[in-house]
Amino acid sequence: MSDALDSLLSEMQVYYTWNYKSVSSSLNSLYEKGKKEQWNSSQALDWKLDVDPENLEKFPETSAILYGSDIWQRMNKKEQTECVYENTAWRLSNFLHGEQGALLSTAQLVVCVPFIEAKFYGATQVMDEGRHVEVFHRYLHEKVGTDYPVNKDLKALLDLILKDGRWDLKYLGMQIIIEGLALASIRVLRSIYKEPLLDNLLRLIMQDEARHVAFGLISLGDFYKQLSENERREREDFAYEACILMRDRLDGREMWEKLGLPVKECIEHNNNSIIMREFRQILFSHIIPNLKKLNLLSERIRPRYEEMGVLVFENNLSSEQEIASSNVIN
Repeated sequence: MSDALDSLLSEMQVYYTWNYKSVSSSLNSLYEKGKKEQWNSSQALDWKLDVDPENLEKFPETSAILYGSDIWQRMNKKEQTECVYENTAWRLSNFLHGEQGALLSTAQLVVCVPFIEAKFYGATQVMDEGRHVEVFHRYLHEKVGTDYPVNKDLKALLDLILKDGRWDLKYLGMQIIIEGLALASIRVLRSIYKEPLLDNLLRLIMQDEARHVAFGLISLGDFYKQLSENERREREDFAYEACILMRDRLDGREMWEKLGLPVKECIEHNNNSIIMREFRQILFSHIIPNLKKLNLLSERIRPRYEEMGVLVFENNLSSEQEIASSNVIN
């Protein structure tokens, strides 16, 4: 087997749905929206645009995690520019690998969800995710010129989701946690980078991601009302551990090692800087209100999220509410 391939044994229940009668108007509406909003990356994006990933007007110094730190001050201009460049490649690589995980997970959902509307919408999301992998790979290789391997914490969460046979945990891990973080991250990146092709790429993906999170919320809403106390506690713990894995993937270790920088000092700055603490919190601005809507923020689990400092977002609009109000892209 090629070193570029990685195998994983996964078992799950396969559901035929011989009754094709629709029972969810919300999922049907989302399916219609998903069909209408399909886009072709070869036509929607101008790949002829020249992109210089070392242009500090388009990829500003402030986008570097180490910007303003003592380590940053010790660098010369060439080293600072290289740091910005590697930050860009690292961030976009994380998106690339996450999108492949979403592609595989959603393909599983089409097989294992027991209701027809979810199979229909899931099929549109498989197309979305394939397109997302395509555009991130193309941008990294044609415009940036390098990429990073999958982060171990992201890989651990993807493995957990793909191996679990329960369809609702695939929704919870991928649609609610990973897609929720991706949606918030894209909003942050669009405020950081000024490169037109990347901005348009992120805008189109953001439109898709909002639907994906809403898909998870709608599909899980009624089902989670029927959970026993033990089942609900298990889902709460799963969601929290998934959040921790996604938070910890942001230490950038592989980037600092490639740049030959003092890894421990870089991670310490990354963990303690005001900018990164705020960035981590913003990443959870979509997850926390969605977990609350799913009744997964009980008094038992709340102290753990309180320690993370993310409960401030619990009264934000859920992704389903954002879709309904069209408050998705700003």
